[in-house]
Amino acid sequence: MARRWTNDLTWADVTPKSLYLNRRQIMAGAGALGAASVAGPALAQPLEPNTFEEITTYNNFYEFGYDKSDPSRYADAMQVEPWSIKVDGLVDNPGDYTVAQLLEGLTPEERIYRHRCVEGWSMVIPWTGVELADVLGKLGVQEGAKFVAFETTVQPENMPGVQAGVLDFPYVEGLRLDEAMHPLAILATGLYREPMPKQNGAPIRLVTPWKYGFKSIKSLVRISLVEEQPPATWNQTNPHEYGFYSNVNPSVDHPRWSQATERRIGGGLFSSRQDTLMFNGYDEVAPLYEGMDLVENF
Repeated sequence: MARRWTNDLTWADVTPKSLYLNRRQIMAGAGALGAASVAGPALAQPLEPNTFEEITTYNNFYEFGYDKSDPSRYADAMQVEPWSIKVDGLVDNPGDYTVAQLLEGLTPEERIYRHRCVEGWSMVIPWTGVELADVLGKLGVQEGAKFVAFETTVQPENMPGVQAGVLDFPYVEGLRLDEAMHPLAILATGLYREPMPKQNGAPIRLVTPWKYGFKSIKSLVRISLVEEQPPATWNQTNPHEYGFYSNVNPSVDHPRWSQATERRIGGGLFSSRQDTLMFNGYDEVAPLYEGMDLVENF
């Protein structure tokens, strides 16, 4: 498993767990936009942690609803055992896999990544997972495959947001094959050295730290190797605001706000913003996009 990335983050940079889980309430108190997932470096003055009950009662997983009141009761209802992931398309070893079967023979490792939300806030998160490339290598990528498509579980009886009809479910996402094979892309099964919480994408999710957080699709039930660019939920919902690639790019503003700076969760309500880095600071991925217009292909 070749390593072509250099981690510049340590546990000293990690966003405190309470602030990660409680980030929406913090941003709401700051009068910010609210919703999604993220990550970024050191916190000089972390806020007073909330209780475990408080930090698990706000949910950013749209399948569980949009009112944001007492979301933990909905996330808890999601069934994660048994869990099956369908692998199909241009692969040598298609089939239905458990998480254990999918990851068999691979050693999970800790990856401390910056994570940038499309809404302009960020954190640093310690994920536990394996490189997506290693999983795809086991599955056997066939000639002709150019993209990897992903799909989230849909459990209407356990997910009131599915019935609300704000988005078309199941939630789907996609990567170009060379993006999926980059060592930074991982399938994560835990965070903060604990199993992945349901509201954060249990039992297994994608993490692509150089892209905005919504690209890191949660609670995977399908991985498909395909020839054509697959649909992506937010790109389909509003392509003017959410591109297929959605790479972090401070020079490409969201139509409704600037992406040039970000606000680190935990810095206090009145802390200064900091500059957003191209590719969220992960310059290792730049060769993937050589020759591309990253404004047109945002």
